[in-house]
Amino acid sequence: VQLQASGGGLVQAGGSLRLSCATSGRTFSSYAMGWFRQTPGKEREFVAAISWSGDSTYYIDSVKGRFTISRDNAKNTMYLQMNSLKPEDTAGYYCAASVSSTYYLGNYLDFGSWGQGTLVTVSS
Repeated sequence: VQLQASGGGLVQAGGSLRLSCATSGRTFSSYAMGWFRQTPGKEREFVAAISWSGDSTYYIDSVKGRFTISRDNAKNTMYLQMNSLKPEDTAGYYCAASVSSTYYLGNYLDFGSWGQGTLVTVSS
């Protein structure tokens, strides 16, 4: 599956952004999906994941209550609604697809397909 992330930009602290991850193909609903982020010199960090059906979602503690992951299988698209953004959320955000049953653990090795990334910059 091919992935394309979009929606990043520059926002002030406390603001909101919604990232989208559009996918190609007709098998989107066969994949669990996730969002990761990375800043220069640091390892890629798991942010959130969502099950094939969208019924189950998982987040790292630092974004719980602020970020919401969702998907629309009819549109082959996944989203990440980011509210109450903080400067420490600044990173390149990457969407990824997984066929692993342990995708919810947030190990990037469980995700076999990746988008190109979209940059989110939060100013203080």
